Amino acid sequence: MLSRLAVLSTRSIATSRVALGSQETVKLWIDNKPVESKTNKWIDLTNPATNEVIARVPQATQQEMQAAVESCKRAFHSWKNTSILTRQQTMFTLQALIRRDLKKLAENITMELGKTLPDSEGDVIRGLQVVEHACSAATLLLGETMPNISKDMDTYSLRLPIGVTAGITPFNFPAMIPLWMFPLSLVAGNTMVLKPSEQDPGVCMMLMELAKEAGVPDGVVNVVHGTHDSVNFICDNPDIQAISFVGSDQAGKHIYTRGSKNGKRVQSNMGAKNHGVIMPDANKETTLNQLTAAAFGAAGQRCMALTTAVFVGESRKWIPDILEKAKKLRVDVGWKPDTDIGPLISPAAKNRVLGLIKSAKKEGANVILDGSNCVVKGFENGNFVGPTIITGVKPSMTCYKEEIFGPVLCIVEVETLDEAIDLINRNPYGNGTAIFTTNGITARRFTNLIDVGQVGINVPIPVPLPTFSFTGSRGSFIGDQNFYGKAGLNFYTQLKTVTQFWRSEDASPEAKPQLAFPQLK
Repeated sequence: MLSRLAVLSTRSIATSRVALGSQETVKLWIDNKPVESKTNKWIDLTNPATNEVIARVPQATQQEMQAAVESCKRAFHSWKNTSILTRQQTMFTLQALIRRDLKKLAENITMELGKTLPDSEGDVIRGLQVVEHACSAATLLLGETMPNISKDMDTYSLRLPIGVTAGITPFNFPAMIPLWMFPLSLVAGNTMVLKPSEQDPGVCMMLMELAKEAGVPDGVVNVVHGTHDSVNFICDNPDIQAISFVGSDQAGKHIYTRGSKNGKRVQSNMGAKNHGVIMPDANKETTLNQLTAAAFGAAGQRCMALTTAVFVGESRKWIPDILEKAKKLRVDVGWKPDTDIGPLISPAAKNRVLGLIKSAKKEGANVILDGSNCVVKGFENGNFVGPTIITGVKPSMTCYKEEIFGPVLCIVEVETLDEAIDLINRNPYGNGTAIFTTNGITARRFTNLIDVGQVGINVPIPVPLPTFSFTGSRGSFIGDQNFYGKAGLNFYTQLKTVTQFWRSEDASPEAKPQLAFPQLK
């Protein structure tokens, strides 16, 4: 049932795993080669569709993690002095290699995370766009110049790398989020230690192999594995200058507090509760299709999932229609072409979602579509939850206050746009929101009054392309520089300002012309 996908994925990361008896183990990646961990602590890597163990992930030892940092330190001295053109060309090559291996990367994501294959390809493609953005390094890393700020005096600034950086990534986008981090850090001249999620590290290891093939030198990017010990090591290590994190609230606050206390820059993307406001004048069919996709796609396991629909006034009449659309969604294993919703990442994730559905019933909400008892034939041990819709939701309810991270849509009904805006602004999170309307005045009012970092007008998941930055705000982000775009490059660089003085009287008339065309490298 899984043989073809498993074989393809195992072959594609053959150098990243090593057999341990009958069980494979995931390796570390240090100095551009896979390294077998000497740890005695292992984490089971399971297929979410079957819960069978497909490999074991090491909790890297302190010595192994320190070796990864030392490798980055050694590489930084030469990499920071590598020309921007060379670093840029490396990114051009990397993006071509990722495109070449797109389907292999997606197959691995489906095996380890459970996403549908089209969604897994989308995971890779959205990360690839950041690599393509990094190819603009020669422009992005420009400094500023002010000539003749005083007589015979010029001032200019240089945008320089900061040193060894670190990235801690979540399970739900195992390709996209690492690609938010290491390409920009590297193209700016830094080195990076990555710690992917222990629940699906395979695609990150594949990306390391592609980075090596693209010409990234030994030690410029290394990978360690683990859980709390690895996170605390990164927060405490004095040679790591900056930490990029995407994940849960609890972990994000811990990393920001501990890392900042140790003098590090930290950018921390955390939880969310994203609302979609449906106005009565919206295009009904388009709106409901977008809402269905945004709520249930990726099995709801994304921080930008549109988990709360706010129906305004007469638009509440469309609730039966969204119910019918959700009923038609197919829950199955991710590698089948007609699957709409795959499994959740783990039994713990499934149990958490089921607990929140139960809490909604207990607290007086109406579960008009209940996916709690979803079973996929032939995959009875999988972590499947069917599409679920909860109406009558109030802000005091647990299902509203907590990020569900499953295929569950909460529905709130209000009378006016201002009520919807007030509801959203009182929520502690500020990752994303959307409004569906055909009225430009309504859209403009919503955009001006809403206190959320990313706003979609008839766009349910308003994640910007890398020309801009991912601008989650309030309870969804801690830090002073957001991910990718200009903010991302600012995070991974520091400014040096130079003021120079050359007396015009000292100019020499004896300089000779150089007539050969200059060769730049």
